[in-house]
Parts: sequence; structure tokens; C-alpha cells
Amino acid sequence: MRLVVAFGLVAALATMTTGALAFREARNGVLKQSQDTVIAQLRAQVGRLAPDLTYPPSRQSLRQFAVDVARAEPAATWRVLVRYKGISETSAPGDPFDALTPAVREAVDASQATVFQRVRDGGRTSLLVGMSVVFAGPTGGIPVLSGVQVFLTVPQTGEQASVDALVTAVERAMVPALGAAVLLALFAARGVLRPVRALRRATRSIAEGHLDTRLDVNGSDELADLSHTFNETAAALEQSVAELRAMEARARRFVADVSHELRTPLAAMSAVTDLLDEEAGHLDPDTATAVRLISEETVKLARLVEDLMEVSRFDAGAAVLHLDEIDLAESIRRTLASRGWSDEVETALPGPDALRGRVDPRRLDVVVANLVGNALRHGARPVRIGLSAGVPAEGAPAADVPAVASVIVEVTDSGPGIPADVLPYVFERFYKSDSARTRTEGSGLGLSITEENVRMHGGTIRAANRPEGGAVFTVELPLRRDEPGSGGAS
Repeated sequence: MRLVVAFGLVAALATMTTGALAFREARNGVLKQSQDTVIAQLRAQVGRLAPDLTYPPSRQSLRQFAVDVARAEPAATWRVLVRYKGISETSAPGDPFDALTPAVREAVDASQATVFQRVRDGGRTSLLVGMSVVFAGPTGGIPVLSGVQVFLTVPQTGEQASVDALVTAVERAMVPALGAAVLLALFAARGVLRPVRALRRATRSIAEGHLDTRLDVNGSDELADLSHTFNETAAALEQSVAELRAMEARARRFVADVSHELRTPLAAMSAVTDLLDEEAGHLDPDTATAVRLISEETVKLARLVEDLMEVSRFDAGAAVLHLDEIDLAESIRRTLASRGWSDEVETALPGPDALRGRVDPRRLDVVVANLVGNALRHGARPVRIGLSAGVPAEGAPAADVPAVASVIVEVTDSGPGIPADVLPYVFERFYKSDSARTRTEGSGLGLSITEENVRMHGGTIRAANRPEGGAVFTVELPLRRDEPGSGGAS
């Protein structure tokens, strides 16, 4: 649209300028031709009649001279005024001859040349001409002024009609000129904007992940060069992304393969360490300490391998949900009891069957265990876990607690909290704050696995610090329910 408007404005300006110049030249030409014709006729008529004029002329002879000069125009459009030393006579009796201007009168008084001026007379343009009648000097010398002055005024009706026709012609020419300019603008805009629109579509396609998108290159102008550059960039990007994806796939495969290969020797090592734990009481203190250390490290290594296997399943997209409708509060109680945390963790859970939903019980157990275990290891007691209803379901009464769209699990501790510079990274893999770089029981994958499990359920997890001290992890899960007649697992 801007290009069309610009073309229209340029065309309008060019047309108006050209029309104005053409009109001025044509108008001047028409007026000059008319003016030259009138002056030539006046001079010829005065030159023919002047020798018959008695001198000094009487009023009667001046009147007849004026009438005879006016007869030079067959259309009888000439009005003539003849003056001689204060005596003035016109070709038409009683004509006031208002068209005579002081400028023309003074110019005739001061010069022998014929002078003219265009004047407005009665709402129309007229040509006013003035000249002095001269006699030839003795033996062809300098001409002598006779004192007789002739003034002529003639309306330029025909010339005005010609000028008006020119104006009309210019106005009519501007419309097709502007139309042609708009058409040219549309064609030009189409030629310029077609590759630009194609580039926009290609860019969107690249942004949507279609890295094989390319543009057709036509011509050798700047747009063609831009399209060629885009194709080169897209090809380089496609190659780089393909290499990165291949490297990422190899890394995931490597982690999965290594984790899988470690499971068998770790199982054997765990069996051996279990036997050694049973005999540790009969060994000397140093040996018993070493045996227990080996056993603890084997357990940690086994947990790390299991975490790596879980992460590799997430990365490969192989992790699936096995949903079952369960009592969420009872599931949390079983998680705490199975790990011996029932006496260490304070609970704020609803009664039996108060909050039920379709979740993956194993993954919910991992979420609760990782959050509570993290609070027990890195926070301070008391550690508290709560379960409450979240957003009410659409159309459900406010008092209908089970009719909710989500549930909230909140785990808090009373420790120093999470440093502000660590908060944005707590769910990243293997991330540990600078103050916790020492060897700990955790693998650095627990919170990352927790986030993935929550995300698989369509929920969210947030980490923050409480104003009164301590960290708080908040999990919000959508509360799915079994449809009537549906099975319990999927």
C-alpha cells in the first residue's frame, strides 16, 4: 500500500507539474499569437488612416478616425479611444473606456513604441493596446510625434475559451495518468513484494522446524541475492542441526547403553555387599568400616544408574504413563512409610477418598520421595508435606471439594532456603550450588526427574523460599477422574 501511494503521489506531482508547464506554455502561446495579431492589425489600420487625418485634428475628425480604426475588426469587438491634447473621442458614442489604465497611458506618453497590457474588464480578460501616431521626418529623418494617441481594447473571449479547453484537457489527462501510475505501482509492488512474501513464508517455515525449506532464485537483483543468501543460511543451519541431533542421539544412546551395562555388575556387587554387611559385625573395626563404605557407595551407584536409565527414557521419548485412579493422600502416606519417614515428616493430608485422581502411582511415588528426600538432606526439620484441592472444576459448586480441576502437593522445610542465584537452576541435571559442591548422597538428577514426571502428568512444579525461612516446592497436578465403566489402568 505504501508503494502504491508513493507511486500515486509521484504520478500526481509529475502530472500536475507537466500539466502546469504545458498549460503555461500553451496559454502564453495562444495569448501571444492573439496579441501579435491585434497589434499588427492596429498598426496597419492606423498607418493606412493617419495620412488622411487633418492636422490639427478636430473633435469630429478624431471621432471619425476612431470609428474607422474600429472597423478593422469585422466582428466589431474593438473599442477605440483617440486622444489629442485633452480631446478624447471613442468609436462608440458615450463609451467611458474604463479599461484604460494609468500605466498604459503613461507608457504611451513617454515612448513611441506600441505598448499593451491584459486587464480585467467587466469580469472578463481584455487586451489593452496603446500607441502614438507619428509622422515621418523630413527626408526620412527621425519620426515626429503628431500628438495623436490611439488606445484599443478587445475582449479575449476566444482566447479564454481556448485556455479553458486546455485546463479541461489537462484535468482529463491527469485521471488516466494517475490510473496508469497506480497500475504500474501494483505491478512494481507485486514484483518487489512477491519474493519478500516468499521469504517471510520460508522464514516461518524454518521457525516451525522445516529446515529443508528453500527459495526459488530468479534474476540477479538484490532480492535474488537475498534469496540465495537465505538458501545458503538455511542449508548451513540444517546441516548444523542435523549434526547436533546426531550428537545428541549418540550421547543419549551412550548413556542408556552404559547404564544398562552397569546394571548387571551392580546387581552382583549389591549381592556381595549385602553378604559383607551381614558379616561386618564379626570383622575388625577397620575392615568393618571399609565394608560399610563400599556398601553405601554401591547403593549410591545403583541409584545413579537407575536415575540415568530414567533420564535416558525421558530423552528418548520412551517414558509412558500407566494411569490408575487412586486415593492421593493414601499414596503419599505409603511413600513415607516405605522409606521410614512417617515419624520424620509432618503431614497435612485430607481424609480417606477425599481427593482421588488418575495418576501414575509409581511416578507420583518418585515425585514425593524425591521432594521429601531432598528436604530431609538439604533442609532442616521439621519437614512438612501437604495435599490440598487446587482450582475448582468449571461449573462445580464452591463447597464441592472433590469437584476440583487440580490438586496441590506442597513440601516445605525449615532450613536456610535456596540461594537466590541457585533458584533458576534447581531443576537442571547435575546442578549443585557452589556451597554444596562436596560429595553428597544425591546424584543431582532427582529434581530433574521430578520435573519430568510432573510434566508428563500435565502439571507444574515451582521452587521458592518461604518468608519465615526454608524452601518450598509446590506441585500442581490436573485431577483426572475415571469415566463410568472405564478400567482402572492404562
